[in-house]
Amino acid sequence: MAAKYFSVLLCRDALRGIGFKQYSMNYICMPRFSTALLRVLYIFMTTAYKYISGLINTLDCVASNKILKRWRLPEVCFLSFDNLTHVPRGVFPRSTMVATTEKKAPAEKKPVKGKEDSKKLPAVPESVLKHRKRRDALRTRRLQVTLKRRSAAIKKKKEIFKRAEQYVKEYRIKERDEIRLARQARNRGNYYVPGEAKLAFVIRIRGINQVSPKVRKVLQLFRLRQINNGVFIRLNKATVNMLRIAEPYITWGYPNLKSVRELVYKRGFAKVKGQRMPISSNTIIEEKLGKNNIICVEDLIHEIFTVGEKFKYASNFLWPFKLNNPTGGWRKKTIHYVDGGDFGNREDKINELLRRMV
Repeated sequence: MAAKYFSVLLCRDALRGIGFKQYSMNYICMPRFSTALLRVLYIFMTTAYKYISGLINTLDCVASNKILKRWRLPEVCFLSFDNLTHVPRGVFPRSTMVATTEKKAPAEKKPVKGKEDSKKLPAVPESVLKHRKRRDALRTRRLQVTLKRRSAAIKKKKEIFKRAEQYVKEYRIKERDEIRLARQARNRGNYYVPGEAKLAFVIRIRGINQVSPKVRKVLQLFRLRQINNGVFIRLNKATVNMLRIAEPYITWGYPNLKSVRELVYKRGFAKVKGQRMPISSNTIIEEKLGKNNIICVEDLIHEIFTVGEKFKYASNFLWPFKLNNPTGGWRKKTIHYVDGGDFGNREDKINELLRRMV
């Protein structure tokens, strides 16, 4: 292409020297000359074209661009001889004297895989890569911990349900045994005497006025510091004697399973680090009593109702119950329950009182 371009430029200068005038880039008007002169000019042009094309083919693209810039013409400027209307027929063959005005499209370079990626994706600083790696590792660890916690929670939930079912069976068997023994004794004309109660629920009904030091100390040991406070107590010789000392200021009895469950679920608060905390989940119980094999509320209720080996820890874990005044009020606090008052031992009748106070 450069050879054709250069040859056309030489022809242009030769034509200008003998009288041609250029009116446009793609159009040249030629005066009328003799056919012999035009044939001589044609032979000169073809010879120059062959010589210059062989010379320029040996040069690289940079050298050809320098030559074109030396002539001070744009690279896309080509002369076309298609519009020469005044050239006689048979003088210039059109196939040899046509120069195209269109520029050939450069060959597309095949992208290299490595280079293409390096051009599209800029280099990432090493600190950013380390931060990403550390963040991904932390996210993975958190996910693993979450999955472990979920699996442990599912296992613990199943275990809690199994324990609850076992406790329900135990309560039913015990209740049916009591009924069966009472029927057998009645059928044989005897009396069935149930075993002595092991659990008592104590409620303080009087204030601090005119309280002797010994009574005050007993109430302090029972953790009964306010009116209508209640606690669970294991019945033995020592506790029974303490109840007798403080009897004018308290009322107590033997709660059943329903009363224990209602107290724990409705009025139950835990003592955590010396503070009164609501029992909102089994986690609180497990953190405090897990070492005693008490991990849920049902375990706590079972331990208290059956007065198990860990009753001391279970009862101390519960904050003293704060109850309301009974619906309908008290009868007479200064008179014993047997005489129509309120203080003293009321045995199973404590359950009816708790229904009105919870």
